[in-house]
Amino acid sequence: MSIQRQRIHHTEELKAPNAWLLMLEGRAPWEYAAMLAATPWLRKLPAGDGHPVLVYPGLGAHDVTTLPLRSFLADRGYVPYPWKQGFNFGPRSGVIERCHEQVDAIFADHQRPVSMIGWSLGGVYAREVAKEMADKTRCVITLGTPFTGHPRATNAWRVFEFLSGKSVHDPEVIEQVRHPPPVPTTSIYSRTDGIVAWRCSVNEEGPLTENIELHASHVGMGMNPLALYAIADRLAQDPKAWKPFEAEGARRWFFRTGPAD
Repeated sequence: MSIQRQRIHHTEELKAPNAWLLMLEGRAPWEYAAMLAATPWLRKLPAGDGHPVLVYPGLGAHDVTTLPLRSFLADRGYVPYPWKQGFNFGPRSGVIERCHEQVDAIFADHQRPVSMIGWSLGGVYAREVAKEMADKTRCVITLGTPFTGHPRATNAWRVFEFLSGKSVHDPEVIEQVRHPPPVPTTSIYSRTDGIVAWRCSVNEEGPLTENIELHASHVGMGMNPLALYAIADRLAQDPKAWKPFEAEGARRWFFRTGPAD
């Protein structure tokens, strides 16, 4: 059996999060409340340098769901952009092409590479766009994005097939999506994610890839204070002197990095 087939066979053994974890997705409103309560602390995080940040929403979601995250980015001194394609119904015809056009336009306006943040399925867009537009991409950050493992190891694969009209079972696409872009790439994930099996959000180790584990729901990850902390830390990195996130000191109580067991 080839290495590729072995990998796909192994990932097909992953299962979607169980019913208990799915029920825990109900804590998302509390994460939003925690973000509001943590606002004074969040405003002490590293200030941005004014570079543009494009934010992609998750499956079935709209730009309104990323408004708290984009407001946070603006408050820290970045220039955030919504994806402006309405509801995310999957990679239908023309979606990725419009993503490319938007990155071109933002780059032309700022004359600076664009950081891209993708929540859930939006992270797949960010990674794929960055692969083809690495010269215009500063970094990629994904939140609970299933870019490895079999897509059926999520509780949203049926919704994806219904909304996009595409099958999730495509070995070539699975293999393509698994590979990270050639820019600093961070995956933020949670073992208590009730939608995506956490192992589906783990980058293979590499000089420009990393994984940051924290406690969050899938639905609330984009407004979880810990996720916002990690995002601010990563965006403040100089891409020419990029270093992985360090979970040392007090951080070790809230974050975990390194190989996932």
